[in-house]
Amino acid sequence: MAISHLYGLIGYPLGHSFSKAYFTEKFEKLGLSETHAYEQFPIPSIDEFKAILVANPNLKGLNVTIPYKQLVMPLLDEIDLAAAQIGAVNTIKIASDGYTRGYNTDYWGFRTTVEFWDKFKNFGSLKACVLGQGGAAKAIIVALEDMGFEVIKVSRQASDETVTYEQMPELMEEIGLIVNTTPLGMFPKVDDKPPIPYDLLNKQHYLYDIVYNPLETAFLKVGLEHKVGGIYAGLEMLQGQADKAWEIWQKN
Repeated sequence: MAISHLYGLIGYPLGHSFSKAYFTEKFEKLGLSETHAYEQFPIPSIDEFKAILVANPNLKGLNVTIPYKQLVMPLLDEIDLAAAQIGAVNTIKIASDGYTRGYNTDYWGFRTTVEFWDKFKNFGSLKACVLGQGGAAKAIIVALEDMGFEVIKVSRQASDETVTYEQMPELMEEIGLIVNTTPLGMFPKVDDKPPIPYDLLNKQHYLYDIVYNPLETAFLKVGLEHKVGGIYAGLEMLQGQADKAWEIWQKN
């Protein structure tokens, strides 16, 4: 039986992606493996996006990862209002006529994991700190703000909206939750970690890393060495955003 429902992932590079294995297993469990498939589309330039759509007329949906969560937006026919507010797209629904609509499921993957984290009640009125300012960070910042957090945005370059890593020491007493949205520490560069003031970490701080390979990154390991209040790895966020994408793809 031919594959009538193709899904996939665009980004570059894609060696770190878990999506193909995750959705292939999902299709097998649902009894859809004869008609449904998931492929990776590593494209060096976003200019190749339209060619993927043309070459794969059975394509029903795409996930989007680094570095295209923002760059793909102008190429889509429509952007969901929530994704437009966030300013990043990580899920694309493709209609039978080729009409493309962008969504953001990183928001839901992150928010639900934080709200169900047993340490959530301990954050109190302390601020959240988001490391990195890419597409995933945009979704996480909106989610945190919707949850009532004041958010400190950290980047290598200072701006009107961000502080630098060098400025973090003076802010650590105000911070409760620190979220790493950068790829630092991802396999194979497992010794890398964001340049935060680790020596100032204590039980008031909680570390969340959206990197999922390895599950315990250098960022989280050093946090444990400094006896932080808790750590959370990124795999469940990834699974949550993938399940939300599947839900979107199944809607008429």
